[in-house]
Order: sequence, then structure tokens, then C-alpha cells
Amino acid sequence: MTRPSDITRERIVKAAQRLFADRGYKDTSVRAVVTRARVNQAAINYHFGGKDGLYREVLRATIRALTEHQLARAEEMKGMSRENALAEFIKYQLRPLAARDELSRHFRIFNWEAVRPTAVYRKLMSEEATPFLSFAVDLMRRFMPKADHRTLVMAAIWLVGQCTVFVRNREQLANPPVSLDLDETLVSAWALAGLADAEFGTANASTMVMPAEPDRLSAKPALGALRRAAA
Repeated sequence: MTRPSDITRERIVKAAQRLFADRGYKDTSVRAVVTRARVNQAAINYHFGGKDGLYREVLRATIRALTEHQLARAEEMKGMSRENALAEFIKYQLRPLAARDELSRHFRIFNWEAVRPTAVYRKLMSEEATPFLSFAVDLMRRFMPKADHRTLVMAAIWLVGQCTVFVRNREQLANPPVSLDLDETLVSAWALAGLADAEFGTANASTMVMPAEPDRLSAKPALGALRRAAA
């Protein structure tokens, strides 16, 4: 049986999620949360210890919402080809492009952190982001089995960034002059093209050996591999 205090706590979190997504941390007041959640300020202090504690809880929910699906499928993806696993990873990273639900709201909170980073966010990321980073690093290791950990971490951040740039700017990209209707298959193909020959490099990023044939860096082999993987 759900206790009244749990219902109140959930209502506060939901109200805060919407406000932090729309206004960011700095411009969201406790009074605004209180009004939207229809509670008194004492309830926020009781459940979260104040605005920072509430924001921390919202951020924790955001991180988990954006990563738990893929983390839950980590073992399953290990059984896929690396091309299929990469396509699946990118597909989910781009999901907020089409989402008009809570997932999209979570991502808008991250957008605020990109322009107005908070100490709460930095501390929480150091605690909560490790499982997802490890998951992305393991995927990169399948393309660069000889790379050192530093190189794999950089590659994982690069991969997520290729998706984030489209998601973060989706509204602007959907309007003129770009009017972009993004094809996630192309993003997968380009990422695959960038990783396809990475295994030929050395373990040290500073001495990476590029393939001798320039055409091996084209997207054509990657597109072919992606089509075969999807067949």
C-alpha cells in the first residue's frame, strides 16, 4: 500500500522535473515547485532537505531514465555483432528526437546543465555515470581491442557526442534553413565508418596508424556492413 508521504514525494519530483526542464535550476524557485505540486515548503524540506536535495533527486532520475534501458540490455547486446550493437546504442541515444514524453523532458534538463552547469550535477555525475560509461567503453573496445583505457573513454564520449548534437539542437535543426528530418541510420553509418578501421591503430592514441588506402575510410564499407547487419 502506497503511503500518503510517498505520493506527496512523487508529486513534488514530477512537478520539479517539469520546472527544471523548462527553466533550469537557477530560474526554478522552491515557491514555483510548491505551487505546482500543491504542497507546502515544509514537505520539500522534509523529503529532500531543500532545493539542492530536490534537484539531486531529479537529476538522479534523469540519469537513470536515459541509461537504464541500455544498461538492462547490456548482456543481450554483447551477443550481437558489434555493428548491430552500435546501431542499437545510437538508436536509443537518438530516441529523444521523436519523444514528446518524459524522456524528452529529462534530456532538456541535461541541456540546461550544458549551458549552466551546477555543482550538484557535477558531483552526481561522478557518482552515477560510471555504469553507463563502462557500458559505452565496452562497446568501443569491440572496435578497438588494443586501445588503452584513456582512448576508449575518449571514443565513448565522442560517440555519445555524435548523437547529443542532434538531440540538443533538434528544434533548431527541424526549422528553416536546415529543416532536417534526421535519419538515424546515417548517424549509425557515419559512426561505424569512423570506427571501422580503428582496430588497426595502436593502443596509444598519439601513435594511431591510419590505413594505407584512403577509400577504406569512406562510408561505403560501413553502409554495407550496416545494411547486412540490419538484414
